[in-house]
Amino acid sequence: MRHTMRRRYTLPVIAAASLGLVLAGCSDSGGSTGGTDSGQGPGDVGEADGVVTIVGTIIDTEKDLLEQSWADWEKANKIDIQYEGTQEFEDTIGTRAQSGDTPDLAIFPQPGLLADLADRGYMQPAPDAVAANVTKNWSADWAGYGTVNDTLYGSPLMASVKGFIWYSPKTFQKNGWTVPTTWDELMTLSQTIADSGTKPWCAGFGSDAATGWPGTDWIEDIVLRQAGPDVYDQWVSNDIPFTDPKIKGAFDTLGGILLNPDYVNAGIGDVASINSTPFGPDIATAVVDGKCPMTHQASFFDGFLSDAGGKVAEDGDVWAFITPGTEAGASAVTGGGEIVGAFSNDADTQKVQEYLSSGDWANSRVSLGGVISANKGLDPANASSAILQQAITILQDPATTFRFDASDLMPGAVGAGTFWSGMVDWVNGTPTDDVLSSIEAGWPSK
Repeated sequence: MRHTMRRRYTLPVIAAASLGLVLAGCSDSGGSTGGTDSGQGPGDVGEADGVVTIVGTIIDTEKDLLEQSWADWEKANKIDIQYEGTQEFEDTIGTRAQSGDTPDLAIFPQPGLLADLADRGYMQPAPDAVAANVTKNWSADWAGYGTVNDTLYGSPLMASVKGFIWYSPKTFQKNGWTVPTTWDELMTLSQTIADSGTKPWCAGFGSDAATGWPGTDWIEDIVLRQAGPDVYDQWVSNDIPFTDPKIKGAFDTLGGILLNPDYVNAGIGDVASINSTPFGPDIATAVVDGKCPMTHQASFFDGFLSDAGGKVAEDGDVWAFITPGTEAGASAVTGGGEIVGAFSNDADTQKVQEYLSSGDWANSRVSLGGVISANKGLDPANASSAILQQAITILQDPATTFRFDASDLMPGAVGAGTFWSGMVDWVNGTPTDDVLSSIEAGWPSK
Protein backbone atom coordinates (compact mmCIF):
# COMPACT_ATOMS: atom_id res chain seq x y z
CA MET A 1 0.00 0.00 0.00
CA ARG A 2 1.60 3.25 -1.12
CA HIS A 3 0.12 6.58 -0.22
CA THR A 4 3.23 8.73 -0.27
CA MET A 5 1.72 11.86 -1.76
CA ARG A 6 -1.12 11.95 0.73
CA ARG A 7 1.19 11.16 3.62
CA ARG A 8 3.66 13.89 2.72
CA TYR A 9 0.83 16.43 2.50
CA THR A 10 0.12 15.87 6.18
CA LEU A 11 3.72 16.06 7.39
CA PRO A 12 4.12 19.86 7.19
CA VAL A 13 1.25 20.14 9.64
CA ILE A 14 3.02 17.77 12.00
CA ALA A 15 6.42 19.43 11.79
CA ALA A 16 5.13 22.99 11.97
CA ALA A 17 4.23 22.61 15.62
CA SER A 18 7.85 22.08 16.60
CA LEU A 19 9.86 23.87 13.93
CA GLY A 20 7.43 26.78 13.83
CA LEU A 21 8.59 27.79 17.29
CA VAL A 22 12.08 28.27 15.90
CA LEU A 23 10.86 30.26 12.92
CA ALA A 24 8.66 32.46 15.07
CA GLY A 25 11.54 33.31 17.38
CA CYS A 26 13.96 34.27 14.63
CA SER A 27 17.28 35.64 15.81
CA ASP A 28 20.85 35.91 14.58
CA SER A 29 22.13 32.39 14.02
CA GLY A 30 25.57 33.42 15.19
CA GLY A 31 27.78 32.39 12.34
CA SER A 32 27.77 31.54 8.66
CA THR A 33 28.85 28.58 6.65
CA GLY A 34 29.50 30.71 3.64
CA GLY A 35 26.03 29.84 2.39
CA THR A 36 23.80 31.92 0.20
CA ASP A 37 22.16 35.11 1.40
CA SER A 38 20.60 35.81 -1.96
CA GLY A 39 16.96 35.81 -0.94
CA GLN A 40 16.18 33.35 -3.71
CA GLY A 41 12.63 32.13 -3.93
CA PRO A 42 11.54 28.76 -5.27
CA GLY A 43 12.27 28.55 -8.98
CA ASP A 44 14.75 31.46 -9.03
CA VAL A 45 18.12 30.59 -10.54
CA GLY A 46 21.16 31.99 -8.74
CA GLU A 47 24.65 32.63 -10.08
CA ALA A 48 27.10 29.72 -9.95
CA ASP A 49 30.39 30.59 -8.24
CA GLY A 50 32.20 27.23 -8.13
CA VAL A 51 31.37 26.72 -4.44
CA VAL A 52 28.50 24.68 -3.00
CA THR A 53 27.89 24.76 0.76
CA ILE A 54 26.17 21.92 2.61
CA VAL A 55 25.03 21.69 6.23
CA GLY A 56 23.98 18.49 8.00
CA THR A 57 24.16 16.55 11.24
CA ILE A 58 26.98 14.23 10.10
CA ILE A 59 30.08 14.90 12.24
CA ASP A 60 33.45 13.50 13.32
CA THR A 61 34.68 10.39 11.47
CA GLU A 62 31.46 10.15 9.46
CA LYS A 63 32.03 13.72 8.29
CA ASP A 64 35.52 12.81 7.07
CA LEU A 65 34.15 9.84 5.14
CA LEU A 66 31.38 11.97 3.65
CA GLU A 67 33.91 14.49 2.37
CA GLN A 68 36.09 11.68 1.05
CA SER A 69 33.11 10.23 -0.85
CA TRP A 70 32.88 13.25 -3.17
CA ALA A 71 36.53 14.37 -3.24
CA ASP A 72 37.38 12.91 -6.66
CA TRP A 73 34.12 14.19 -8.14
CA GLU A 74 34.87 17.69 -6.80
CA LYS A 75 38.19 17.82 -8.62
CA ALA A 76 36.79 16.41 -11.85
CA ASN A 77 33.93 18.91 -11.90
CA LYS A 78 35.86 21.92 -10.50
CA ILE A 79 33.31 22.52 -7.75
CA ASP A 80 34.40 23.14 -4.17
CA ILE A 81 31.95 21.41 -1.81
CA GLN A 82 32.16 22.97 1.65
CA TYR A 83 30.44 20.86 4.30
CA GLU A 84 29.58 21.88 7.86
CA GLY A 85 28.43 19.28 10.38
CA THR A 86 26.51 20.47 13.41
CA GLN A 87 24.58 18.89 16.25
CA GLU A 88 22.40 22.01 16.37
CA PHE A 89 20.97 21.50 12.88
CA GLU A 90 17.36 20.92 13.92
CA ASP A 91 17.42 23.91 16.25
CA THR A 92 18.92 26.41 13.81
CA ILE A 93 17.94 25.54 10.24
CA GLY A 94 14.54 27.26 10.52
CA THR A 95 16.05 30.45 11.89
CA ARG A 96 18.69 30.47 9.16
CA ALA A 97 16.05 29.97 6.48
CA GLN A 98 14.05 32.94 7.70
CA SER A 99 17.11 35.18 7.97
CA GLY A 100 18.45 34.18 4.54
CA ASP A 101 21.63 32.71 6.01
CA THR A 102 21.21 29.33 4.37
CA PRO A 103 23.60 26.84 2.84
CA ASP A 104 23.09 25.85 -0.78
CA LEU A 105 22.10 22.33 0.28
CA ALA A 106 21.06 20.74 3.57
CA ILE A 107 21.05 17.10 4.60
CA PHE A 108 17.86 16.66 6.62
CA PRO A 109 17.78 13.76 9.12
CA GLN A 110 14.00 14.18 9.52
CA PRO A 111 11.68 14.50 6.50
CA GLY A 112 9.30 16.63 8.54
CA LEU A 113 11.88 19.42 8.82
CA LEU A 114 12.32 19.61 5.06
CA ALA A 115 8.57 19.40 4.54
CA ASP A 116 7.87 22.30 6.87
CA LEU A 117 10.43 24.57 5.21
CA ALA A 118 9.17 23.60 1.75
CA ASP A 119 5.60 24.29 2.80
CA ARG A 120 6.70 27.75 3.97
CA GLY A 121 8.36 28.52 0.64
CA TYR A 122 12.03 28.32 1.64
CA MET A 123 13.06 25.24 -0.36
CA GLN A 124 13.79 24.91 -4.08
CA PRO A 125 11.89 22.22 -6.03
CA ALA A 126 14.23 19.45 -7.15
CA PRO A 127 15.60 20.00 -10.66
CA ASP A 128 14.60 17.63 -13.44
CA ALA A 129 17.85 15.65 -13.31
CA VAL A 130 17.42 15.00 -9.59
CA ALA A 131 13.77 14.04 -10.06
CA ALA A 132 14.83 11.60 -12.77
CA ASN A 133 17.40 10.02 -10.45
CA VAL A 134 14.85 9.68 -7.65
CA THR A 135 12.37 8.01 -10.00
CA LYS A 136 15.10 5.66 -11.24
CA ASN A 137 16.86 4.90 -7.99
CA TRP A 138 14.27 4.87 -5.21
CA SER A 139 10.93 3.33 -4.37
CA ALA A 140 7.76 5.41 -4.23
CA ASP A 141 7.88 5.15 -0.43
CA TRP A 142 11.30 6.80 -0.34
CA ALA A 143 10.40 9.40 -2.97
CA GLY A 144 7.42 10.37 -0.85
CA TYR A 145 9.64 11.47 2.03
CA GLY A 146 11.10 14.20 -0.18
CA THR A 147 7.74 15.19 -1.66
CA VAL A 148 5.45 17.94 -0.38
CA ASN A 149 2.05 18.67 -1.92
CA ASP A 150 2.94 16.57 -4.99
CA THR A 151 6.24 18.43 -5.59
CA LEU A 152 9.61 16.75 -5.12
CA TYR A 153 11.93 18.89 -2.99
CA GLY A 154 14.51 16.42 -1.74
CA SER A 155 16.35 13.27 -2.73
CA PRO A 156 17.15 10.41 -0.31
CA LEU A 157 20.77 9.91 0.70
CA MET A 158 21.76 7.22 3.22
CA ALA A 159 19.49 4.83 5.10
CA SER A 160 19.21 2.37 7.95
CA VAL A 161 17.02 -0.68 8.49
CA LYS A 162 15.46 -1.12 11.90
CA GLY A 163 13.72 -4.14 13.34
CA PHE A 164 16.52 -6.71 13.18
CA ILE A 165 16.41 -9.45 15.80
CA TRP A 166 19.96 -10.54 16.61
CA TYR A 167 20.71 -14.12 17.69
CA SER A 168 23.43 -16.76 17.86
CA PRO A 169 23.21 -19.26 14.96
CA LYS A 170 25.34 -21.77 16.88
CA THR A 171 23.09 -21.60 19.94
CA PHE A 172 19.98 -21.99 17.80
CA GLN A 173 21.46 -24.97 15.97
CA LYS A 174 22.64 -26.60 19.19
CA ASN A 175 19.17 -26.38 20.72
CA GLY A 176 17.19 -27.16 17.59
CA TRP A 177 15.61 -23.70 17.51
CA THR A 178 14.60 -22.36 14.11
CA VAL A 179 14.27 -18.77 12.93
CA PRO A 180 10.58 -17.79 13.19
CA THR A 181 8.67 -16.55 10.14
CA THR A 182 5.62 -15.13 11.97
CA TRP A 183 5.02 -13.26 15.21
CA ASP A 184 3.22 -16.28 16.68
CA GLU A 185 6.24 -18.42 15.88
CA LEU A 186 8.46 -15.83 17.56
CA MET A 187 6.38 -16.01 20.72
CA THR A 188 6.38 -19.82 20.62
CA LEU A 189 10.18 -19.75 20.30
CA SER A 190 10.40 -17.32 23.22
CA GLN A 191 8.41 -19.68 25.41
CA THR A 192 10.48 -22.66 24.28
CA ILE A 193 13.67 -20.86 25.29
CA ALA A 194 12.13 -19.79 28.60
CA ASP A 195 11.07 -23.40 29.29
CA SER A 196 14.69 -24.45 28.83
CA GLY A 197 15.63 -22.28 31.80
CA THR A 198 17.02 -19.28 29.87
CA LYS A 199 15.37 -15.90 29.51
CA PRO A 200 14.98 -15.45 25.73
CA TRP A 201 15.37 -11.66 25.47
CA CYS A 202 17.59 -8.81 26.55
CA ALA A 203 16.85 -5.13 26.08
CA GLY A 204 18.36 -1.78 26.99
CA PHE A 205 16.54 1.54 26.77
CA GLY A 206 19.35 3.57 28.36
CA SER A 207 20.61 6.46 26.22
CA ASP A 208 21.26 9.41 28.57
CA ALA A 209 18.78 12.21 27.76
CA ALA A 210 17.30 10.06 24.98
CA THR A 211 16.52 7.07 27.23
CA GLY A 212 13.49 5.23 25.95
CA TRP A 213 14.02 5.53 22.19
CA PRO A 214 14.80 1.82 21.63
CA GLY A 215 11.29 1.11 22.91
CA THR A 216 9.75 3.42 20.33
CA ASP A 217 11.49 1.41 17.60
CA TRP A 218 9.86 -1.73 18.94
CA ILE A 219 6.39 -0.13 18.93
CA GLU A 220 6.85 1.24 15.41
CA ASP A 221 7.79 -2.20 14.09
CA ILE A 222 4.75 -3.78 15.66
CA VAL A 223 2.30 -1.09 14.53
CA LEU A 224 3.51 -1.45 10.93
CA ARG A 225 3.42 -5.24 10.95
CA GLN A 226 0.29 -5.70 13.05
CA ALA A 227 -1.92 -2.83 11.85
CA GLY A 228 -0.46 -2.13 8.41
CA PRO A 229 1.02 0.89 6.57
CA ASP A 230 -2.24 2.85 6.33
CA VAL A 231 -2.71 2.82 10.10
CA TYR A 232 0.99 3.63 10.53
CA ASP A 233 0.63 6.71 8.32
CA GLN A 234 -2.49 7.86 10.14
CA TRP A 235 -0.73 7.38 13.48
CA VAL A 236 2.22 9.49 12.31
CA SER A 237 -0.14 12.33 11.35
CA ASN A 238 -2.17 11.92 14.57
CA ASP A 239 -5.31 11.07 12.61
CA ILE A 240 -5.13 7.98 14.82
CA PRO A 241 -4.06 8.98 18.38
CA PHE A 242 -1.84 6.99 20.71
CA THR A 243 -4.96 6.11 22.70
CA ASP A 244 -6.47 4.27 19.71
CA PRO A 245 -7.02 0.52 20.30
CA LYS A 246 -4.70 -0.30 17.38
CA ILE A 247 -1.78 1.48 19.05
CA LYS A 248 -2.63 0.06 22.45
CA GLY A 249 -2.62 -3.34 20.76
CA ALA A 250 1.01 -2.81 19.78
CA PHE A 251 1.92 -2.00 23.39
CA ASP A 252 0.06 -5.08 24.60
CA THR A 253 1.88 -7.21 22.04
CA LEU A 254 5.27 -5.85 23.07
CA GLY A 255 4.33 -6.24 26.72
CA GLY A 256 4.15 -9.98 26.08
CA ILE A 257 7.93 -9.81 25.74
CA LEU A 258 9.37 -6.84 27.62
CA LEU A 259 7.02 -6.86 30.62
CA ASN A 260 7.28 -10.62 31.08
CA PRO A 261 9.75 -11.39 33.92
CA ASP A 262 10.24 -14.88 32.47
CA TYR A 263 11.46 -13.38 29.19
CA VAL A 264 13.77 -10.50 30.24
CA ASN A 265 16.41 -9.32 30.93
CA ALA A 266 18.70 -12.19 29.91
CA GLY A 267 22.21 -11.96 31.29
CA ILE A 268 21.50 -8.59 32.90
CA GLY A 269 18.59 -8.52 35.36
CA ASP A 270 14.84 -8.16 35.49
CA VAL A 271 12.22 -6.03 33.72
CA ALA A 272 13.21 -2.92 35.72
CA SER A 273 16.79 -3.21 34.46
CA ILE A 274 15.72 -2.40 30.89
CA ASN A 275 15.65 1.35 31.52
CA SER A 276 19.01 1.43 33.30
CA THR A 277 20.82 -0.73 30.75
CA PRO A 278 22.56 1.17 27.91
CA PHE A 279 21.26 0.11 24.49
CA GLY A 280 24.72 -0.57 23.03
CA PRO A 281 27.77 -2.23 24.57
CA ASP A 282 26.08 -3.98 27.51
CA ILE A 283 23.49 -5.65 25.30
CA ALA A 284 26.04 -6.52 22.62
CA THR A 285 28.31 -8.16 25.18
CA ALA A 286 25.43 -10.25 26.55
CA VAL A 287 24.58 -11.45 23.04
CA VAL A 288 28.18 -12.25 22.06
CA ASP A 289 28.82 -14.04 25.38
CA GLY A 290 25.81 -16.27 24.76
CA LYS A 291 23.87 -15.04 27.81
CA CYS A 292 21.20 -13.35 25.68
CA PRO A 293 19.49 -15.47 22.98
CA MET A 294 17.72 -12.56 21.21
CA THR A 295 17.63 -8.76 21.10
CA HIS A 296 15.92 -6.19 18.89
CA GLN A 297 18.01 -3.42 17.32
CA ALA A 298 18.78 -1.68 14.02
CA SER A 299 21.39 -2.58 11.40
CA PHE A 300 24.02 -0.36 13.05
CA PHE A 301 24.15 -2.79 15.99
CA ASP A 302 26.65 -4.95 14.10
CA GLY A 303 29.31 -2.38 15.03
CA PHE A 304 28.64 -2.87 18.75
CA LEU A 305 28.69 -6.64 18.30
CA SER A 306 32.02 -6.50 16.48
CA ASP A 307 33.46 -4.27 19.20
CA ALA A 308 32.30 -6.86 21.75
CA GLY A 309 34.40 -9.48 19.95
CA GLY A 310 31.65 -11.16 17.98
CA LYS A 311 31.80 -12.22 14.35
CA VAL A 312 28.61 -11.04 12.63
CA ALA A 313 27.88 -13.57 9.90
CA GLU A 314 25.36 -16.24 9.01
CA ASP A 315 27.83 -18.86 10.20
CA GLY A 316 29.41 -16.63 12.86
CA ASP A 317 28.76 -15.75 16.48
CA VAL A 318 25.79 -13.47 15.76
CA TRP A 319 23.37 -13.04 12.89
CA ALA A 320 19.96 -11.41 12.51
CA PHE A 321 16.52 -11.77 11.00
CA ILE A 322 13.87 -9.12 10.44
CA THR A 323 11.09 -8.91 13.02
CA PRO A 324 8.37 -11.13 11.55
CA GLY A 325 4.83 -10.00 10.83
CA THR A 326 1.51 -11.63 11.52
CA GLU A 327 1.90 -13.65 8.31
CA ALA A 328 4.97 -15.34 6.85
CA GLY A 329 6.72 -13.42 4.12
CA ALA A 330 5.67 -9.98 5.35
CA SER A 331 7.82 -7.38 3.61
CA ALA A 332 7.35 -4.24 5.70
CA VAL A 333 10.29 -2.59 7.45
CA THR A 334 10.95 0.59 9.38
CA GLY A 335 14.11 2.61 9.17
CA GLY A 336 15.70 6.00 8.94
CA GLY A 337 17.82 8.08 6.62
CA GLU A 338 18.50 11.54 5.27
CA ILE A 339 16.96 13.75 2.60
CA VAL A 340 18.99 16.31 0.61
CA GLY A 341 17.14 19.54 -0.10
CA ALA A 342 18.23 22.78 -1.77
CA PHE A 343 17.90 26.41 -0.72
CA SER A 344 19.72 27.57 -3.88
CA ASN A 345 19.12 26.77 -7.53
CA ASP A 346 22.32 27.73 -9.37
CA ALA A 347 23.93 25.34 -11.83
CA ASP A 348 26.65 24.18 -9.42
CA THR A 349 24.16 23.41 -6.65
CA GLN A 350 21.97 21.47 -9.05
CA LYS A 351 24.99 19.51 -10.27
CA VAL A 352 26.01 18.52 -6.73
CA GLN A 353 22.43 17.64 -5.82
CA GLU A 354 22.22 15.46 -8.92
CA TYR A 355 25.46 13.68 -8.00
CA LEU A 356 24.30 12.99 -4.44
CA SER A 357 21.12 11.41 -5.82
CA SER A 358 23.07 9.11 -8.14
CA GLY A 359 24.17 5.52 -7.86
CA ASP A 360 27.76 6.67 -8.41
CA TRP A 361 27.78 8.63 -5.15
CA ALA A 362 26.00 5.87 -3.23
CA ASN A 363 28.63 3.33 -4.29
CA SER A 364 31.43 5.76 -3.45
CA ARG A 365 30.21 6.39 0.10
CA VAL A 366 29.06 2.87 0.96
CA SER A 367 32.37 1.39 -0.22
CA LEU A 368 34.10 3.50 2.45
CA GLY A 369 32.25 1.53 5.13
CA GLY A 370 29.71 1.79 7.93
CA VAL A 371 26.62 3.01 6.05
CA ILE A 372 24.04 1.88 3.51
CA SER A 373 21.58 3.45 1.09
CA ALA A 374 18.28 2.44 -0.47
CA ASN A 375 19.57 3.64 -3.86
CA LYS A 376 18.82 0.93 -6.43
CA GLY A 377 22.03 1.81 -8.25
CA LEU A 378 24.07 0.69 -5.24
CA ASP A 379 25.90 -2.63 -5.46
CA PRO A 380 25.27 -4.41 -2.12
CA ALA A 381 28.71 -6.00 -2.41
CA ASN A 382 30.21 -2.59 -1.64
CA ALA A 383 28.82 -2.67 1.92
CA SER A 384 31.35 -3.23 4.67
CA SER A 385 29.58 -6.13 6.41
CA ALA A 386 27.30 -9.03 5.56
CA ILE A 387 24.39 -7.64 7.58
CA LEU A 388 24.65 -4.28 5.83
CA GLN A 389 24.61 -6.12 2.50
CA GLN A 390 21.43 -7.87 3.60
CA ALA A 391 19.92 -4.55 4.68
CA ILE A 392 20.61 -3.04 1.26
CA THR A 393 18.96 -6.02 -0.42
CA ILE A 394 15.87 -5.53 1.75
CA LEU A 395 15.70 -1.82 0.91
CA GLN A 396 16.17 -2.41 -2.81
CA ASP A 397 13.52 -5.14 -3.01
CA PRO A 398 10.50 -3.69 -4.88
CA ALA A 399 8.23 -5.81 -2.67
CA THR A 400 9.45 -4.07 0.49
CA THR A 401 7.11 -1.55 2.10
CA PHE A 402 9.32 0.99 3.84
CA ARG A 403 8.19 3.40 6.52
CA PHE A 404 10.39 6.06 8.08
CA ASP A 405 10.86 5.95 11.85
CA ALA A 406 7.57 7.31 13.22
CA SER A 407 9.12 9.21 16.13
CA ASP A 408 11.32 11.11 13.64
CA LEU A 409 8.21 12.15 11.71
CA MET A 410 6.24 13.28 14.75
CA PRO A 411 6.70 16.69 16.40
CA GLY A 412 9.72 16.77 18.69
CA ALA A 413 7.49 17.24 21.73
CA VAL A 414 6.09 13.79 21.06
CA GLY A 415 8.63 11.81 19.02
CA ALA A 416 11.63 12.87 21.09
CA GLY A 417 9.60 13.80 24.17
CA THR A 418 6.52 12.10 25.55
CA PHE A 419 6.99 8.98 23.40
CA TRP A 420 10.49 8.39 24.83
CA SER A 421 9.49 9.17 28.40
CA GLY A 422 6.30 7.15 28.01
CA MET A 423 8.28 4.04 27.15
CA VAL A 424 10.34 4.51 30.33
CA ASP A 425 7.19 4.92 32.43
CA TRP A 426 5.64 1.87 30.80
CA VAL A 427 8.61 -0.35 31.64
CA ASN A 428 8.54 1.05 35.18
CA GLY A 429 4.99 -0.24 35.61
CA THR A 430 2.71 2.68 34.72
CA PRO A 431 -0.54 1.26 33.28
CA THR A 432 -0.64 1.25 29.48
CA ASP A 433 -3.76 3.44 29.27
CA ASP A 434 -2.12 6.09 31.45
CA VAL A 435 1.07 5.96 29.39
CA LEU A 436 -0.81 6.35 26.12
CA SER A 437 -2.81 9.30 27.43
CA SER A 438 0.39 10.94 28.64
CA ILE A 439 2.14 10.48 25.29
CA GLU A 440 -0.88 11.81 23.39
CA ALA A 441 -1.04 14.86 25.65
CA GLY A 442 2.33 15.95 24.26
CA TRP A 443 0.90 16.39 20.77
CA PRO A 444 0.77 20.13 19.90
CA SER A 445 -2.64 21.62 19.21
CA LYS A 446 -3.57 21.67 15.55
